[in-house]
Amino acid sequence: MRSFARDAWRYRNFILSSILADVRQRFARSRIGGAWVIIHPLAQVALFALILSKILSAKLPGIDSQFAYAIYLSAGILAWSLFAELLNSGATLFISNGELLKKIAFPRICLPIIMAGTALVNHVSLLLAILIIFTLLGHLPTRLLLWMPLLIVLMTGLGLGLGLVLGVLNVFMRDVGQVLQLLLQFGFWLTPIVYMPEILPDSVRPWLLLNPVQPLVRSYQDVLSFQQPPALGALLASALLAGLMLVLALWLFRRAEAELVDQL
Repeated sequence: MRSFARDAWRYRNFILSSILADVRQRFARSRIGGAWVIIHPLAQVALFALILSKILSAKLPGIDSQFAYAIYLSAGILAWSLFAELLNSGATLFISNGELLKKIAFPRICLPIIMAGTALVNHVSLLLAILIIFTLLGHLPTRLLLWMPLLIVLMTGLGLGLGLVLGVLNVFMRDVGQVLQLLLQFGFWLTPIVYMPEILPDSVRPWLLLNPVQPLVRSYQDVLSFQQPPALGALLASALLAGLMLVLALWLFRRAEAELVDQL
C-alpha cells in the first residue's frame, strides 16, 4: 500500500493532466461533448418517469412533490451511473491502454486512479445538473447534502475495487467483459432504482441484502429524495465492503502486475 501511495504521489502531475486531457477530449469530440455524460442518464430518468410515474407515484411516501417519482429515480440512477461507469471502465482498463503500457514506463497504479478521477468528474457534473433540476421542480436541497462526499467516496471505493479486479481478470480471461454486461443488466433491475423495495413481497426483500450496491443507492435516495440521513449501519457495512474490495483489488493487481503487459 505504501509503495502504491508513493508511486501515485510521485506521478500526481501525470495523473492530474491525464484526467484533464480526458475531460477535454470528451468536449472536443462533438459539439456538445461531455454534456452526453449528463444527457444520457437524464434521458433514462425521463423515459422511466414517463412510463412508470403514473403506476408508482402513489407508492412514494416521504416526497412531497408531484414529481416524486422522477426525483426518486434521479437519485438512484445518479448512484448507479457511478458504480456502472467504474465497473465498465475498470473491466477494459488494461486492454484499452495496452499500447500505452508497452511504450511508456510509469507506475501501473496510475491507470485506475486516472479512471476513478475521470468518473468522479462525470459524477459531480451529473450531480450538479440534478440538483439544479430538483431546485426548478421545487425540491430544494438541504444541508443533508453534506453527506454526499462520504457517499461518493464509498461508492467510488466499491466500484473501483470491483472494477480493478475485473480489469485484471479480463486480461487473462477475455470473457469477463461480456459477462459483466449481463450482470450489470440484472444488477440494475435487482437494485431498487425504478421501484421502491416496499412494493416487493416480504419473502423477496431479504435477498436485496445480497446486493452490494443496494445500501449505497438507498443512501443516495435518502439524502437526495427523502431528505433524511442515511442509515449508519448501511454506511458502515458499505465502508467495510469497499475497503475489502480495494485491498483485494490491490493484492490481485500486485500479483499480476508483472504479467499484464506480456498478456496484452
